[in-house]
Amino acid sequence: MSIMSYNGAAIIAMCGKECVAIASDLRFGINQQQTTAVDMKKIYKIHDHLYVGLSGLATDQATLAQRFKFRHNMYELRESRKMRPETFANLVSTMLYEKRFGPYYAEPIVAGLDATNGYKPFITGMDLIGAMAPTDNFVVCGNNEESLFGVCESMYKPDLEPEELFEVIAQCILAGVNRDCLSGWGGVVHVISKDKVITRTLKGRMD
Repeated sequence: MSIMSYNGAAIIAMCGKECVAIASDLRFGINQQQTTAVDMKKIYKIHDHLYVGLSGLATDQATLAQRFKFRHNMYELRESRKMRPETFANLVSTMLYEKRFGPYYAEPIVAGLDATNGYKPFITGMDLIGAMAPTDNFVVCGNNEESLFGVCESMYKPDLEPEELFEVIAQCILAGVNRDCLSGWGGVVHVISKDKVITRTLKGRMD
């Protein structure tokens, strides 16, 4: 058993037209088979236009989320401005690489809008030592990446409007976790546009 799939997770981020979406499942498992909770938070808000999703070991997720927020707050105090998504992604990558000989067992996905560049969407995935993989369509992580990639490749289209993007990413996360017994039990979607953030909870199969 991989320690990365000990608690189970499924996370997707997608780019749209001046918007970006990030979604995760809600299951929290122990030792893979035992479901302990169905309201596990895996996506964390850094600021209004920037979110980070974390898959992997739940304890390391919580530690990293606190450290990321602390580093952003220190940057905001020093620079008097919000951190750009690409800058934040490089910060996350550096923090993970610093611990490469005893890494955190978590893989982040960074999703945000760059307000200094016409609200251009930015998403990137990473491995547990911080190797970035930025893209302009979609990125996935979790213990069922193959299923998530399959449904995203089937359903994704470029330049989706926020409501269309929500529908696509919601269908992708629900279809993807139905093919994996270690994630699922509902989901949550955040759609980030330049003037608002839409957060909706999805109902999924509970078996």
